[in-house]
Amino acid sequence: MIVHSLADIAAAFLGLWILLYLLDANQANAFVDFVRGLADWLAGWSQDIFVMETEGLRVFFNYGLPALVYLAVGHGAAAWLRRL
Repeated sequence: MIVHSLADIAAAFLGLWILLYLLDANQANAFVDFVRGLADWLAGWSQDIFVMETEGLRVFFNYGLPALVYLAVGHGAAAWLRRL
């Protein structure tokens, strides 16, 4: 259950950053800055996999891919651990 929850939380923060970015949230806000910093850390391994001219699409794919990976790996690992 812990692995499952951690994967969900990681994906939620990445999704929240995508949403905040696409809705043009105030970058100077402390909460937005915190979410961005956490999302940058979580998606550090996947930065600039997709290089596009449209900034919104770049953010969507470069942060969306790790969110999907965290969900797939986290839920898969949780299911595997439950069977043990």
